[in-house]
Amino acid sequence: MQKLTGKVAFITGGSRGMGAAIAKRLSQEGADVIFTHSGRNPQKADEVVSAARQNGNRVRALVAGNEDSDALLTALETTVDEFGRLDILVNNAGIYSNKPINEYTLEEYDQMMGVNVKAVFVAAQFAASHMKQGGRIITVGSNMADRVGFQGGSLYAMSKSALSGLTKAIARDLGPRNITANLIQPGPVDTDMNPADSDHAPALISQTTIGRYGTVAEIAGLVAYFAGEESQFITGATFTIDGGVNV
Repeated sequence: MQKLTGKVAFITGGSRGMGAAIAKRLSQEGADVIFTHSGRNPQKADEVVSAARQNGNRVRALVAGNEDSDALLTALETTVDEFGRLDILVNNAGIYSNKPINEYTLEEYDQMMGVNVKAVFVAAQFAASHMKQGGRIITVGSNMADRVGFQGGSLYAMSKSALSGLTKAIARDLGPRNITANLIQPGPVDTDMNPADSDHAPALISQTTIGRYGTVAEIAGLVAYFAGEESQFITGATFTIDGGVNV
């Protein structure tokens, strides 16, 4: 049974990896879907659109990078204008870098915080002004917000830890309107950016208790749960899905 029929979902970074899996899963659950992508690989975005449309829903891809607040807001406005509403916001897009803290530039700091934090704030602020009762704001962070298991993750971990406080505050602000806000923190997940057969994969797998990478389908399944009615009494929460890395 499709649990999200009649809902409109907006996903940032939906052309590949976890974002693509989320777009397909929410479409399978009955939602109409708009997702953003950087525009660097339009074929990937077209493939996601084609796959999601097989469920008979409206699906559209828009070029809007998280580093450009104006483009992100335009994409959100297009969603409301063309689809008539916004029920589910999934803040998925993000960037990653790894090097010693003393080697980062302030420009790199601004870029990381702009994409991983500012864009989430911008999208959530828009959603707060346009969502009706029962809306869902779901943000994809990282288990590195709670535990940095290797060197070089200072800037990334900082950007992801900021999402916890933001999520709790959004939940407090929007709770009276029955709009929930929750944070999902994945660990190592098999994507083209972090493949399970890479040179560094064995080191990451050794940190898990389950002994493997996660799958994008597992992340998408958790997002779908938070997007549905069964999770309506959960808000301001952080759910870590990392195979036991942080236990």
